[in-house]
Amino acid sequence: MEQKTKVHAEDGRSDLLITREFDLPLELLFKAYQDPEIVEQWMGTKVLKLENKKHGSWQFQTSDDKGNILFSANGTVHEFVENKRIVRTFEMDNAGFEVQLEFLEFEAVNEDTSRLNMHIVYRSNAHRDEMLKLPFAYGINMAHDQLQKVVSQLK
Repeated sequence: MEQKTKVHAEDGRSDLLITREFDLPLELLFKAYQDPEIVEQWMGTKVLKLENKKHGSWQFQTSDDKGNILFSANGTVHEFVENKRIVRTFEMDNAGFEVQLEFLEFEAVNEDTSRLNMHIVYRSNAHRDEMLKLPFAYGINMAHDQLQKVVSQLK
């Protein structure tokens, strides 16, 4: 199956460019990143905090049936412009990866289609390359496919 989310990693650089078009109006795509209940549905994680404002913060956590934490991540929101842009940091707890800076740009393609452009900056080329050794492209495609499915039901 074709992966609709495209991950572009240029050799010798410490960043990634990620692009995905969604069959969703711009406002619904943005809402998928803004509304904690929707984020929980498509990401499959618990939203402990999601302060959508400049100097806000966020925290997500996934646990198994026994309460063991499987995934924990957090960050700070540096810029939040509704239906346009989110600039934030992303840090996985206890994963050995350093914090990364994410620029999320939302744009309308037409009335029913929108595009998400993500520019992720890592501290070093080595850090970015370590991230790419994980099933990163597969994971982000799965997440974005789920986002499309969940948010389509809100139309």
